[in-house]
Amino acid sequence: MKSATSFSRSGLSDWIAQRVSAVILAVYTIWLFGWIIAHPGLDYETWHSFMTTTPMRIFTLLALLSFVGHAWIGMWTVTTDYLTSMQMGPKADVLRLLVQMAMAIALFVVIVWGIQIIWGS
Repeated sequence: MKSATSFSRSGLSDWIAQRVSAVILAVYTIWLFGWIIAHPGLDYETWHSFMTTTPMRIFTLLALLSFVGHAWIGMWTVTTDYLTSMQMGPKADVLRLLVQMAMAIALFVVIVWGIQIIWGS
């Protein structure tokens, strides 16, 4: 039986998606730290002009979507592994659904807010 709240309906696909998203986030983080280190005396105008270039906005959006996908798969795994009837009793399914709904809402807010920040200026 497949869960309606699973990311891709396949454990292997979820595993691969989480690994790919982790690599994207690592590359993004290394790129940002490298750029900051290469620009001593960094001021707001330089940072703003760097972050508002189209390639950087696209890369940042990719990192944002990777973060959300990574977080969803991770939290789905945790909730389905630990919020079970065996662990929590008969109310576990309701609790798991509530936690997953709260996560979905929070991640939706992150996506909308992130897109506004990335493309709003």
